[in-house]
Amino acid sequence: MRGGSVLAARRKGRLIRRSGALSLLALLASCASVVPRVPQPGLPPPETAVALGVRAGPSVADLALNEPDAAAALASFRESCPRLMSRSDGSDLTRPDDWRQACTAAANWGTGSAVLFFLSYFETAQVGDGKAFATGYYEPEIAGSRTRLPGFDVPVYGLPPDLVRAKPGDAAPLSNGKMPLGRYGPDGTFTSYYDRAAIEQGALMGRGLEIAWAADPVELFFLQVQGSGRLRAPDGTVMRIGYAGQNGLPYTGIGAVMRQRGLIGDGPGQYPGSMQGIMQYIREHPAEGRALMDENKSYVFFKELTGDGPLGSLNVPVRPRSSVATDPRFVPLGAPVWLGLDRSEASGLWIAQDIGGAIKGANRFDTFWGAGEAARTTAGGMSAHGKALLLLPKGTLARLGVQ
Repeated sequence: MRGGSVLAARRKGRLIRRSGALSLLALLASCASVVPRVPQPGLPPPETAVALGVRAGPSVADLALNEPDAAAALASFRESCPRLMSRSDGSDLTRPDDWRQACTAAANWGTGSAVLFFLSYFETAQVGDGKAFATGYYEPEIAGSRTRLPGFDVPVYGLPPDLVRAKPGDAAPLSNGKMPLGRYGPDGTFTSYYDRAAIEQGALMGRGLEIAWAADPVELFFLQVQGSGRLRAPDGTVMRIGYAGQNGLPYTGIGAVMRQRGLIGDGPGQYPGSMQGIMQYIREHPAEGRALMDENKSYVFFKELTGDGPLGSLNVPVRPRSSVATDPRFVPLGAPVWLGLDRSEASGLWIAQDIGGAIKGANRFDTFWGAGEAARTTAGGMSAHGKALLLLPKGTLARLGVQ
């Protein structure tokens, strides 16, 4: 959703999650286990939750859900249900029909206890060791305009028509079996698509692909990392844009690059590892900052969005403090997730509604915080560790042979 990341707004007034991290950690110590499928030396790591290993978690009743948290999660779960029951689950944990009973109940739940809903229809499961790492993302609002104006010179590109998947035989398939994204040259040869540096230097200019214009290339870069956002014009009008596609090249987190180079830390000349710290470095070192951003060869293309929130990878709105981006190989998209973290505001019940280019592996999550300065601050500084549990429809673990 963060697209290629990505980058897939929940209603105001939601109470901040109460900390349940310590009690959850104690509960998880007594989880009933099933021997995971241990990878043999020399073999690639497991690529689904089932291959990695799943164990039963504590009762949902032991998670001490609260009504505001559960009500917001139920609303997001309800929106995800049509996709849950119509798409295949890349984690191998569930089948579309597994969700039918819970989704039917969610559609007709009304104003009854949301906690009771989750108690009635779900059981918990731990994937792998359950050790979670969570970051945050938000919906940025930056200066932008539908038309090119003085001071608004940074193009916001829509999806180029020549960005296509290779035909079988024209390139090697990816590890997931899909053909790679790229473009065909005039001689019919398939090649990688333009990388960030080439696009920034004008590879797509003059083709009518601009859907808007931004004022600040650094702000646009971070909007691409988030995967969606808002453009506010000088006249106050707002255009919401969302992820339309990505150039097929790998995502590189520039914060990790800075850390490797000793630029992040508490020492003299070092910068905080938050988004704000990274942005400060780029602004104070324009040439080096431009080169640093170009190291992330991934480039996100946008489309205009309508509706009351940015869309996640399920094509439903993501909601603040309710929607979380995950790796769909380990979490069924649309499933509830319980996080017990060392950051109390990020602990609680979430719904997996988005994916992200940097969100890879089991128990890796990216929490969504909405729009505005508070969301920007929270998301930019979010780095939390703890435990994760999936909430699966009752009977799923028995079908999988998990006792």
